[in-house]
Amino acid sequence: MSKTYIPKEISWLSFNERVLQEAENKEVPLIERFKFLGIYSNNLDEYFRVRVATLKRLSQFGARSKTILGYSTKATLKKIHEIVLSQNSKFEKIYSGLIQELDKHKIHIINEKQLNPDQTDFVQKYFHKEVRTKLMPFLIEKDSELPNLTDDAIYLAIYLVKKETQKKRFALLEIPTHVLPRFIVLPEKGDDKYVMFIDDIIRYGLKEIFFIFDFDEFSAYTIKLTKDAELEIVDDISESYIDKLSHSLQQRKWGTPVRFIYDRKMPDDLLKILTKKLNFGPDDVIIPADRYHNFKDFMNFPNLGRKKFYYEPLVPILHRDIQAGKSILSAIKKKDIMLFFPYHPFDHFIDLLREASIDPYVTSIQITLYRLARNSSVINALLNAVRNGKNVTTVVELQARFDEEANILWGNKLMEEGVKVIYGVPGLKVHSKLCLVTRVKNEVTQRYAAIGTGNFNEDTARTYTDHLLLTTNKKITNEVFKAFNFFNINYKKDNFYHLVLSPFFLRNKITLLIENEIKNAMAGKKAFIYLKMNNLTDSEIINHLYEASKAGVTIRLIIRGMISLIPELKDISENIKAIGIVDRFLEHTRFMIFCNGGNEECFISSADLMTRNIEHRIEVTCPVFDKSIKNVMKEIFEIQWSDNVKARKLDATLSNEFVKPGKKPIHSQIEVHNYIKRVNKKAFEK
Repeated sequence: MSKTYIPKEISWLSFNERVLQEAENKEVPLIERFKFLGIYSNNLDEYFRVRVATLKRLSQFGARSKTILGYSTKATLKKIHEIVLSQNSKFEKIYSGLIQELDKHKIHIINEKQLNPDQTDFVQKYFHKEVRTKLMPFLIEKDSELPNLTDDAIYLAIYLVKKETQKKRFALLEIPTHVLPRFIVLPEKGDDKYVMFIDDIIRYGLKEIFFIFDFDEFSAYTIKLTKDAELEIVDDISESYIDKLSHSLQQRKWGTPVRFIYDRKMPDDLLKILTKKLNFGPDDVIIPADRYHNFKDFMNFPNLGRKKFYYEPLVPILHRDIQAGKSILSAIKKKDIMLFFPYHPFDHFIDLLREASIDPYVTSIQITLYRLARNSSVINALLNAVRNGKNVTTVVELQARFDEEANILWGNKLMEEGVKVIYGVPGLKVHSKLCLVTRVKNEVTQRYAAIGTGNFNEDTARTYTDHLLLTTNKKITNEVFKAFNFFNINYKKDNFYHLVLSPFFLRNKITLLIENEIKNAMAGKKAFIYLKMNNLTDSEIINHLYEASKAGVTIRLIIRGMISLIPELKDISENIKAIGIVDRFLEHTRFMIFCNGGNEECFISSADLMTRNIEHRIEVTCPVFDKSIKNVMKEIFEIQWSDNVKARKLDATLSNEFVKPGKKPIHSQIEVHNYIKRVNKKAFEK
């Protein structure tokens, strides 16, 4: 590991450890702690599918991979294996502790050997009615190949034995969690509640599945395979983009395995045959674990009616400038509005689209779509606009990782209804969050823009923190209009003076902003840089920040995920401090504040400061011109910077130590909610 740069893959594991800390934290309500185990598990799956898979590919280039990456792939993969095994031990310890906690509260997760007569009767009926017909076992023969195992699924590796002769057979069975819930609530006994994994209901019925064989011992061990999920989209212009992507999605199903997890109690002969058939070697990530895998299912653990096991809801606050039953377009025309989800309701944006869809003077709606809610009100509003005679254009990004298939389906649905669908920009991922409503009255054109840090997705807007600026400021709306022209005709690149688009201008803009702070610091003026990001890994920008620190610029970083920069290094980054906040909401906002000699400049962005966002994606960074909004953004940054309940210090040792508590606990997500309430109250008192 370099003295001044932490490999992003290692830094990411440190972020996931912060998630694990929340599962361990006794201050967090009990079922929410299980959910954090689920989030940790889900995160790790994606990490192996994407980051570890990419490292494995790069390692095939040998010494050249170090030149490409800047650090050794082999050493990094080795370090990853060590960290993951260590975190897995911690995970299992936390899980067994949580099970004991549940027991104390008379909620029991039991297996097939712990059923009372009533529960046995229930499980038998449930197995016959719901489960049996969905099970299709595959017999493992010495000379046959395994079927293509689904990434992200869990399987039971089944061990069949005839006691008398010691004759054995092996089989595989996919646990059908795509059609059945993972957790089944069993009949209660007095005040005691009981829950069972579907895995154990299948174990209970194994004898019935393999009745045609003369075996008397049946055991089953969970396994899970994670595969390389990177898509190879070959640049073949004779094939349409959508066909290429569909083909790549098929290829993903056959991706190279990058991790194998198995029940450590599995007999050696069964483990040996599985790893051999999966072509796993000594360098592969093979993780022995407990009886159950795919803990992401804990994110949907059944609600057992105990309020204290869950977070108290933070009810979204209606924005002070948007009045119920009044025109949102008129409100935006009066002044810029900054929505901050989930503290403000996402319904404000849906209402804006609905109003635009029926306003007789609105002629068009243009929007970028990256990840959509399962039952998307955004799509419904757009379809309604088309039916009302509006011109609707959607830029649908087909390469939104793990949402590709959903986005192809949405794109087809939109096209069928008469929406103009643009499938991204060849060679670049469209990650910007833009919406433009055009209204023409008495031959006067008025544009309304929405520029965000997160997706137009009402599901994630309840759990992700994001900003959405609504404005009619021509400096911005005219350039959002230019951006949509570029999506339409990719070779038509206009000049942008206010919006900062990557991959064309963002690197240069950030460099100029940092250099300006350096110049001011060296002239003895006040100079600071405040950045709130998901990730900061671009080495060039990190080096500029080091230069700024050396020049005396005060730098505060709130980074949720990966941070390759090392704060507080002597003579390098002494003026840089960094924290990470992990809490009930996923900190997803990206904004930047630069001192600029006292005339502060503030930006929101769809981009993290990662090389891929700066050089390989269409991202939009937008200046905030409204002074009152700038003040709110700075206040919010200060509240988060003062967090001493959920903030961790980010440092060279990746210790993830909590920021020391002060005299008064400051829990920033609660405090931001309270702050927005106060801001609203003041507005109404006026």
